[in-house]
Order: sequence, then structure tokens, then C-alpha cells
Amino acid sequence: MMHKEQAKQDSRISSGMMVLLAAACGLIAANLYYAQTLVGPIRDAIGLPSTAAGLIVTVTQIGYVIGLLLIVPLSDIIENRRLTVFMLIVAIAALLTAAFAPNAPLFLVASLFIGIGSVVAQILVPFAAYLASDVQRGRVIGNVMSGLLLGIMLARPLASFITSLWGWRAIFVLSAIVISLLAVLLSYVLPERKPSPNVRYGKLILSLGAILRQTPALRRRALYQACLFGAFSLFWTVVPLHLADTFEMSQGGIAWFALVGVGGAIAAPIAGRLADKGWDKWLTGLAMIVAAVSFLLIHLFHSYSTLALILLFVSAFTLDMAVSGNLVVSQRTIYSLGSEAKGRLNGLFMSIFFVGGAIGSSLGGWSYTHGGWKLTTLIGTILPLLALIYFFTEKRTHKTVTDSKTRAH
Repeated sequence: MMHKEQAKQDSRISSGMMVLLAAACGLIAANLYYAQTLVGPIRDAIGLPSTAAGLIVTVTQIGYVIGLLLIVPLSDIIENRRLTVFMLIVAIAALLTAAFAPNAPLFLVASLFIGIGSVVAQILVPFAAYLASDVQRGRVIGNVMSGLLLGIMLARPLASFITSLWGWRAIFVLSAIVISLLAVLLSYVLPERKPSPNVRYGKLILSLGAILRQTPALRRRALYQACLFGAFSLFWTVVPLHLADTFEMSQGGIAWFALVGVGGAIAAPIAGRLADKGWDKWLTGLAMIVAAVSFLLIHLFHSYSTLALILLFVSAFTLDMAVSGNLVVSQRTIYSLGSEAKGRLNGLFMSIFFVGGAIGSSLGGWSYTHGGWKLTTLIGTILPLLALIYFFTEKRTHKTVTDSKTRAH
């Protein structure tokens, strides 16, 4: 009887639900990245000056951080299915507005709300962790995060391909249609999750500072991932320019190169399973070393040669593996800190490392302009090494998590 009870507990989330949540996270998160390879045509169509073209991407990221800090915590006090559907409606309206925006101000406002609406992905990941039992949580998070990462990695080449066929507005229209169908499906199949709201929204937001201050495991994991995601963002911001300048690669060729990163998503479910076996600390250190070595190789071999191009492909794959693997390990740790504060913990974690990504993108643009590919790859090597140095100061992970768990409510 005991074994039957345990088996029942271990299978709380079905495979179908896990696949649906993984696909949903990928389709939603992709909205953040469609515009990255379309800055040129969008800029020309809406009349945005070249000096302000970066806003096309930046405003969406700002909206995402706003959503992480102000919307995701609501999942701790509002029924999650209702919150999910409402925010998807916001995203659909923003996508359609962006698709038909005749001028820059309207497009940028729509982009802001695309970012805000896309935080639904970070409501669904903790939802999956809530549905999973303790012994399967790492595997479930790994599988769902692999779907999210696939969405992120496929967004850039997909947007380029769709634009080459029907123009840049088509990708926003198609995404709005897909997200509409997803909203209907989730409204029917998601189970209810009613948190126990014991705090008002104002106090909920104010509690973010206290949670961050009192949860060392959250701070540590967020800073680890901020450094790795900063290196990841730096790479993918600059590598299209490098491929075009050094290897004279066309936009189509760059889109195919971007598909290499998709393979890195395989690390997510593998890392989740290994973390369930207690290998989380070892995996974290390995991710930092792999990320640093990925950049070091392309820093040392940066000439116009076949070897340099092959190393670029290899580094794109291994860097993405390192970032996605450590992300799953970190989220598994964070979701173990306290059930009442899952939304706030996830919102803080994601917003901190997303800021790291924004800094990495900015550093990439600056370094490539002033020092070329060599300076850029040097900075990319340093970022994960900084995380590794900080990692060496970590004490026993189990004790850190246990101590934090008592305070993350």
C-alpha cells in the first residue's frame, strides 16, 4: 500500500500536461525575441531613427521585467488559471497592435505590453512545479524549461524566415493567432490553483525586498544565472554582426546558425534529472566552466578560417547547454524554498538574471564597437569566471536551502 501511495504521489502531473506547459512556455517566451532579428525592417516601417532602433528590443525587455516584479507575484494571491488567461489576452491585444502600428510611439507601447503579457511563462513554470511531486520536480521543471528555451532559441530564425515570406508584420499576427488558441486551451485544461492569500497586493510587492534579503540561496542562484545569461546575451547580440562582418554570412545563413543554439536545450531535462539525484552543486560549477571555455576557445581562435567558424558553432551549442542547464538547477533550488512565495521567488530570480542579460547585451554592443570580436569574447570569458569565483565561496548547499526555506514565506 505504501508503494502504491508513493507511486500515486510521484505521478501527480501527467505527461500530457507537462508537454502542454512546455509548449505553452515556449510559444509565449518566443514573443520576447521575434523583433531581435527584425530591427532593420521594423525601424524603416515605423519611422524610427537609427540611433533609437535599439528601443525595439529594449522596450519589450523592460516590459518583461515590469511584469516579473509586478504581475508574477500575483500568482501567490490570485487563482493561477484566471491570471494566466487574462495576461494572455493582454499579450494578444499587444501583438495585434504591434502588427498594425503605423508609427513608432504606438509600436513601442505595444512592445512594452508584449513584454508584460509574456510573463505568463513565469507563472506556468512554478505552476508545473506545484503540480509535480518532490521526487519528480527537477525532471518536470527541466522538461518545461526545455520547451521555454526552445521557444526562445527558435524565435529568431523563425521570425527571419516568416519575414522573408510575408513581411515582418506577419510574425506578430501569426503569434497572436497561436496565443489565442493557447489561451482557450489552457482555460479548459489547466486545473485550478487557489493560493491562500494572507497578504494584500501592496504588502506582497513590499515583501519582495524582505524575501531577497532573507533568502541567501535566491541571491546566490540569481547572481550565478545573471552572469551566465549576461554571457549568453552578449554572444547572441554580437555573433550575427561577427558572422556578417568576418565570414560575410547572409541573413539566411545567420538564421541557420541561430538554429545551432536549439540543440543546447537538451541540457535542461538532463540537468533536471541529475539535480533530482543531488548533483545540483556539481552541475552548477560545471556549467560555469563550460561557459567560460566556450568563450575562451573563440577568443583564442578568432581568425577568418574554417576552424574559427567550426569553433563558433561548437561554442554556440555548449554555451546554450551551460546556460539552460544551470537555469533548471537554479529553479529547482528556488522552488524548494517555500510554496507560499513561489511566485515572488520566481519573479525576483527571473528579473535579476534578466537584468544580467540586458547588461550583457549592452556590453556586447559597446565592446564590439570599441574593441571588436576579441574584446567581446574576452568579456564573455570573464562573466562566467566571476560566477565561478563567487561559486567557490558557497558553503553546504543543503544547509543554505534549508535555512532559506524557513524564511521564504
